Amino acid sequence: MKGGKSNNAQKKSDKKLAVKKPTTKGKAAKDPNKPKRPASAFFVFMEEFRKQFKEENPNNKSVAAVGKAGGVKWKALSAAEKAPYVAKADKRKADYEKTIAAYNKKQVSGGKDEDEDGDSDKSKSEVNNEDGDSDEDDEEDDD
Repeated sequence: MKGGKSNNAQKKSDKKLAVKKPTTKGKAAKDPNKPKRPASAFFVFMEEFRKQFKEENPNNKSVAAVGKAGGVKWKALSAAEKAPYVAKADKRKADYEKTIAAYNKKQVSGGKDEDEDGDSDKSKSEVNNEDGDSDEDDEEDDD
């Protein structure tokens, strides 16, 4: 009889200790139109380094080896040697800040863009049809 009582008590305690995973139903979906963050100076360096490494090691298929070699070389570079990559990264960051500011302004204004006027469900002929005839009437006359 002892076993039955402890199993029941254990089940109750398991429910209390169980961690509830957050559901993703309430989470907002990512906007595919949102600009991507710019690459850091290291990743700007890696863009160039990957090409160089691939030329020197054409038989290497390991992504990890490229990353490790790039990391070692990046650490060995002096501040003066890193400067061009830092400058490129700063330029990309400035461009990103302008783009994200425009994106945020567009989001605040309700997502309406000047170019969206022609993107309605109605065709331009239906919108601009001032005499009240629909396109369906025109199609019937053609038969």
